[in-house]
Amino acid sequence: MHGAQPEREERVSMELTDEVLKSMEVGMAFRDYNGRISSMDFHKATSYLVTASADESIRLYDIQNALCLKTINSKKYGVDLVCFTSHPTTVIYSSKNGWDGGVVSLSLCPCKESFVSGSLDRTVLLWDQRAEKSQGLLRVQGRPAVSYDDQGMIFAIAFGGLIRMFDARKFEKGPFDTYSVGADKSEANVLKFSSDGRLMLLTTMDGHIHILDSFRGNLLSTYNVKPVSSHATLEASFSPDGMYILSGSGDGSVYAWSVRSGKVACWASTDIEPPLIKWAPGSLMFTTGSSELSFWVPDLSKLGSFVGSK
Repeated sequence: MHGAQPEREERVSMELTDEVLKSMEVGMAFRDYNGRISSMDFHKATSYLVTASADESIRLYDIQNALCLKTINSKKYGVDLVCFTSHPTTVIYSSKNGWDGGVVSLSLCPCKESFVSGSLDRTVLLWDQRAEKSQGLLRVQGRPAVSYDDQGMIFAIAFGGLIRMFDARKFEKGPFDTYSVGADKSEANVLKFSSDGRLMLLTTMDGHIHILDSFRGNLLSTYNVKPVSSHATLEASFSPDGMYILSGSGDGSVYAWSVRSGKVACWASTDIEPPLIKWAPGSLMFTTGSSELSFWVPDLSKLGSFVGSK
């Protein structure tokens, strides 16, 4: 006599497609900020998200359970940029007060206890988290945007229409390659690599989002949005699969493009400044940060049926 067989749980995962992306809308929002969100970061191995805002607060969220776990105020120094270390409850942040040459770009090495910062005083500093003083200095000729690749083997510095590629182990020897983004000489804003390292994006203050092959350096495409003001950040982000790009705009809207086919969607806004945008790692969710923190997810009622894998 055989016992009853347990029911097998079937899980269906949804792939990101043009249709899924077009269906996405705000599923949850935190509206208790007293100033605009200036920076946010997802921890790569947990469901945690950290934000920094103009109300001088740093907030830690558990996205899986829709909870704000902790709020820390930095009233004395202020707070501008923030990013996680490898530890899910430890962050690095930059002060906003008291220094005209302040940090405008920050990137953590994913495999070592180090990070790189770019400042308005036209310096790029390399840091060890365990040391109080910087471990290296590079001088640049403009506002720098900096980023490590996902392996932590190289980092890039963008300014003046060029992206310079450095070997992280011997950065003092100078860039091993230099890529051009064409005629766009406006100030660099945000620089990022896709998660597989194949692509990189650079946003500039004139409202351009440049997509490049990170191995060959050739410019693949340029998307255009409304320019941003000098104090704003034009942030764009790759989807986890590297096939889509989301960006804010100077008119407050959010735009989405397919790397293969171009523009996919636009979500209009009454805001007058661009929202920050981050994709949740390995998830069909992205966040926007403005005067509130919003989480965007697919609206299944708009999709009808979709292709999934079991």
